[in-house]
Amino acid sequence: MDLEHIRQGQQKNLAGAKLEDLDLSQVSWQGVNLAGATLAGSQLTQARLDGACLDGTNLMGCDLHQANLQAQAWGANFLRADLTQIDARGANFRGANLMGVEGSQASFSGAFLNGCNGVGANLSGADLRGADLRGVNFSQSNLQGADLREADLQGANLAEANLEEADLRGANCCGANLTRANLLCADLERATHTGAILTGACVRGTIWDTPQS
Repeated sequence: MDLEHIRQGQQKNLAGAKLEDLDLSQVSWQGVNLAGATLAGSQLTQARLDGACLDGTNLMGCDLHQANLQAQAWGANFLRADLTQIDARGANFRGANLMGVEGSQASFSGAFLNGCNGVGANLSGADLRGADLRGVNFSQSNLQGADLREADLQGANLAEANLEEADLRGANCCGANLTRANLLCADLERATHTGAILTGACVRGTIWDTPQS
């Protein structure tokens, strides 16, 4: 396998490839098939992965800071990866493992994250506008100041999550688990929250425009 050709994006089919612990910063992999590949621990800072297939790809511990991840990543493993300031607008991350990721200021607007496991993730200041977050597990995660306007959080697990000053205007929070969540000064104007569980949640300064359910 010619690593230099790989770095230059000259190989379009890298399905199942073993590429652990490599410096692949700024690699251009638009449209490349990386399904089932292993890139654990690799440096992918500012990589171009838009249009790539990352289904089942192992990206555990990868540094993807400022990478373009407008990709398909069904069931991908991002455990403890650095997703700071990534561009994942409209991406498909259904069922991906986002446990413990560092994703502050990441852009997931319009992305599909339904069924993801994001326990303990740091998504402070992230852009999740209009994202599909149905059934996502963001328990104990940090979403402080996140933009969740019009996001679909039906049945999401946000137990003990930090949503301080988060913008949830127009979000669908029906059936969401917000047990002991921090909603200090969060904005839930026009949000629907029928059946949401708010036991022990901090709602000081929270903005509501409909009766709490």
